[in-house]
Parts: sequence; structure tokens; C-alpha cells
Amino acid sequence: MIDEITEYLFGLKMTIVSGVFLLIAVIFMIFNIQTPFYLNPAWATVIISGIPMLLLATTRLIREKWISSALLIAIAMIASLLIGEVFAAGEVAWIMALGALLEDWTVERAKKGLKNLIDLTPQTGRRIINGKEEVIQVDEIKIGDILRILPGESVPVDGEIITGTTSLDQSIMTGESLPIDKEVGDEVFCGTINLYGAIDIKATSLGENSSLQKLIDLVKAADEKQAPTQRIADKWATWLVPVALLIAIAAWLITGNIERGVTVLIVFCPCALILATPTAIMAAIGQATKYGVLIKSGEALETLGSLNTLVFDKTGTLTYGNLEVSDVIPLSEDLTDMDLLKITASCEKLSEHPLARAVVKNAKESNIDIEEPEEFKMYPGKGVECRNSYGHVYAGNSKFLLDNNICVDVDTQLDKLKNEGKASILVALNGKVIGLIGLSDVIREDSRQMIERLHDLNVETILLTGDNTKTANYFASQVGIKKVYGNLLPEEKLTWIEKLKKEDKKVCMIGDGVNDAPALKAADVSVAMGSIGSDVAIEAADIALLGDDIGKIPYLKKLSNSTLFTIKANITISMAINALAIICSVLGLLNPVTGAIVHNAGSCLVVLNAALLYDRHFDNSIKKVDLKNSEHTHYHFHNDGEHTHSHEGIKILDEIHTKNGIKHMHAHKHKL
Repeated sequence: MIDEITEYLFGLKMTIVSGVFLLIAVIFMIFNIQTPFYLNPAWATVIISGIPMLLLATTRLIREKWISSALLIAIAMIASLLIGEVFAAGEVAWIMALGALLEDWTVERAKKGLKNLIDLTPQTGRRIINGKEEVIQVDEIKIGDILRILPGESVPVDGEIITGTTSLDQSIMTGESLPIDKEVGDEVFCGTINLYGAIDIKATSLGENSSLQKLIDLVKAADEKQAPTQRIADKWATWLVPVALLIAIAAWLITGNIERGVTVLIVFCPCALILATPTAIMAAIGQATKYGVLIKSGEALETLGSLNTLVFDKTGTLTYGNLEVSDVIPLSEDLTDMDLLKITASCEKLSEHPLARAVVKNAKESNIDIEEPEEFKMYPGKGVECRNSYGHVYAGNSKFLLDNNICVDVDTQLDKLKNEGKASILVALNGKVIGLIGLSDVIREDSRQMIERLHDLNVETILLTGDNTKTANYFASQVGIKKVYGNLLPEEKLTWIEKLKKEDKKVCMIGDGVNDAPALKAADVSVAMGSIGSDVAIEAADIALLGDDIGKIPYLKKLSNSTLFTIKANITISMAINALAIICSVLGLLNPVTGAIVHNAGSCLVVLNAALLYDRHFDNSIKKVDLKNSEHTHYHFHNDGEHTHSHEGIKILDEIHTKNGIKHMHAHKHKL
């Protein structure tokens, strides 16, 4: 009950109402409007802002054995009321309420990310008993049950494939940009998406033991480790309270004037100190928002200034996460690059695989006339086969070609592509390998420059990725990162973050996928790619880059450094003003009312100094973002008829036909 009253009265609406009554009291004082003591407008401020502060101070003292800044302000307020200075009492109470409100705004953390992660958990599965298929709830599945997963469906539990081949989107677990080919005997993870062939799996782990649930638990555990920020004034309150009381009592006893003692208590109140941090942080957050950076935590902004280690995910962070044809390698002298691309694109035209789409897209951009394939067959997780004007064409991996009695003697070219972190498609015509197509994720143009600027700021950079080690090493060498760790699952990324923190390093993690969420939560401060990043990663992170402009990371570091300097300057200013005001109070140069005015002036000075951060320019290379008119595209799919938005003018990218209707995927644009 007490907590509910405190929360309501310390809320925005009541703080505004309280401030209005205090302003009326100031106007009455300026125009010398006399009112009875009990009708002073400042009484409303005392009741609205003072009572919750008194309750807060008492609760902290009795329940938590915590001497906080609220206790000192409560003492000053009561002392002011005892000598009839209602305005002074209302002023210190309202400044305290304003400071608490500002701090709450800057440290409030969104909790939707964890809910979004939980929502990824499949709710049903297709169990096969005696050859018959039945849809059951996930919690009814038992170890050893045989489950069927159709194209477009999520894997309901961890398991092992016993029938079929396919490709799985495992980005939720590994962040890997490429679909992973799976066949009989391979392991599949809960929450990953089956892209192509229908498969039957045997359940191997359930519920809390599933890989997705472990990921959820990791995020929960990392979130719980985040301690709330204590205000500087509260940290110092243990000695501020007794020192203030001793000076106030000494001033009263030595001078024989109780007003001097009360004035000391009023000017000693650390209101300017309370405002020093949140006002600077709010100004910095406003400054960052203009440049398309959302900072959700004041604590993160402070921590960013002292960090010395920056950890990157690869896919979607240092790279765009989009596959493009990088190499066209004909193995026959009478075959040109364009010929090989046309043969491959004509065979892959009807395939849904991302590698196939990238090849077809590249051929279209090269104005190649793509043929319609005949006798087209797709082998999920392996490749495709067809006939066209060139002959009988196979396109896929080396195992696929070997299974069709085609000799594969291109290890040198395959190893070269693999060492460069590229995927490959082998192309065979009429029983003979005629070439390779290499595909690669595209490195962001400003990644290398951004890393160099971070190194200039004495920040160490590290790459943690779910991609294979060779791919990771290649991409790291392209952008200038020396320390690289690949083949990492979410819990392994988390382990590395915790290991770095134990080495007394201040760690910032930058990522974009669901699999990055535990590491983002565990890092001292975290940054997510806001436009292409998953909702879970964005909500888990402290900072989101709306335009996915990774070049803004050095700007963020500079902004944080300046914010820390401003906070320290504000603290110095507030302490200097308080010290001078205390001396003037003891000497009788200030009374409770003038002391409250000086006290308020100190708070205003701190706010004005913090406000200068808002318009300061830190980096000429970054531009402001038009939040009202900017658009971004994201991809999603849903069952036919279950959407909540119009599809007018939207191109359907894929359709998956099931017994329950048609699932389709499309690109959907909307305002940031």
C-alpha cells in the first residue's frame, strides 16, 4: 500500500501538479500576497511531494536499514515546517520528486524482449504413431516420440533426424547467416525453422532441457545480474546525513538562532547532486536520438565512457547479412563466366534456397536471359537437378554430385572459397563438373574505418560468432580485428563475455540476433542493430542503432566520455554551491527562504550545464536521422488470413502450402 502511494505521488502527473502549486507560492512571494499560514499554496507541494518522500525515507531506514538522501531531505522539510517556512519545505520536497522522476526515466528497462523470446517457443508438434499423424501440445511430447516437421514449421523440441533431408534456419541459435543442410543422424534444435524438405525426428530433450529454453534461461539469468544504479547522492548519504545534522545543531547552539540551523539543513540537501547525473544523461540521450541512436539506460551511457573492450558479432553487424555472388569460376576454357552463371541460374530458377535466390538475382542483374528448367527436382539439403538447352545439369554440394556418380576433383578451389568464408555451389553438366559459384556475406563499407577509429580511442576489439572459424578469421582480417573466436553457441558467447569481465575489462557487446541476447544482457553495456536486428536482441540491448549505421559506435564512445565529464562537472558545481551556501547559512547571510532560493538556483545551474550536451557536435561523419519520414524493411511470415495489415502493393516472396492453409512471407515497410 505504501509503495503504491509513493509511486502514484512521485509520478509525472502529480509532480507537475506539485510544481504548479510551488510556482503559485513563488508568485505570491514576489507580489507580496499575504495568505494565512495554513492556506499557503506550498502546502499542496509538501503533501504531494513531501509525504511520499517521507514514506520513502522511513521505509528505506526501517525495512532496508538504508540511510538515503531522502532521509536528509525529509529532515530538512520537517525542520522547515516546525519553524513555519512552508515554501522552503515544499521546494526541497519538489526538487527531490523531480530528481526521482528524471532518474526513473533514464534507468527504465524494457521487458518485452524476454517475452518475445518466449514467444518463439513452438506450442504444438506433429507426432507420428503407427503411421498416423496427430497434432499435440508440446508439453505432451515425450522423449523418443517421432515427430514430423513440414517446410516452414518450427522444430518443437530438440531431436535427431531419422527420415528425410532438409535445410534449417538456425540463426536463432547460432546467428549463422546461411541455412544449414541436415540429413539422417544430424541434430536439430528447438525453435529453428525447417525451410524445405519434410523430416521426421526422434525427440531427445524436452521442456527446460531444450536448447531454446536454455537460451531463455540464459537471458533471464543475465538480466537478474544487472543491479539497479544507485544515485550518487544516495551513495554518499551515509555520511551526508550525520554531517548535515552536526553542522546544523552546532550552528543553532553556537548562534542561538534555530533558523540558521534549519537553513543549513535546507542548503545541505543534495538536490543539485541528485539532478547532476539524470539531467546530463537525458540531454545525451536526446542528442543521440537525433542521430538515430536509442539509448535505453542511463547506466549504459555512463558505463560506455569507461569501457575498454568492444565485442562484435559478425552476421548482420560487421556484415549486411545478405548473400551475394562473389566468385564465378568456370573450369572449362570454352565456358565464360556468363555462360556458367546462365546455366546455374536456369537450373536454380525454381529453387527456394537462399543460395539459389542469390544466383538467380545476380543473373537477372547481369541481364542474362534465364531459361525455364525442365524435369526440375529439388533435393533438400543437397542441391537441384534439371534439363535445359545445355543438357543435364546438377547444382549443389560435393556430396550431392558424388551421390550421382559425378567425379568431384576441385578441392583446391573449394578450400580457397571456404578459407575466405564463402559458401559454394558446384555445377555439373552432362556428368562433368564445369564450374563453381562462390557466395559471400557482404562486409559493411564502414566496418574497417569504424574499427580503426575505435583502436585510436584505445578500445580493444574482439569477434565472437557462430560462423565457422575459417569464415570468422577471414572476415576479421578484412575489418582489422585481431582476436577471433568462431563456432560459438549462445552459452559460449555468454561464457566469453563473463571471462572478459573477470579480467577486469569493461565490455561492450554489439549484435543483432536472438542468439546474441544472453551475451548482450551479460555485457557491461550492449548495442543492437535496430533495423535488421531481432526484436529480442533490440530489447535485450541497452542501445539500438536505428539506421544500422555501425559507424556511429565511435560517436557513442565520444558522447559517453563527454557525458561523464559533464556529470563530474555538475557534481563539482553542486558541491561548491552547497559548501558556499552552508558557510553563508552559518554566518546568518541566508535565511530558510533565501537558502531555498539559492538551493534552487544551484539545481537550475546544473540542469543548464547538462542541457548544453544536447546540441554539442561530436562527429562530422554522422548525420541526423529523420525519425518521422525514415522507413525500414523487415521480413516476416504468417498464415493466410491471420495478418493484421494490408497486403496491397506488397510482393509475396514465398508461399508454403499446408493442410491448414497457406503461409507466406513478404517484405513489410513502415516508419521507424
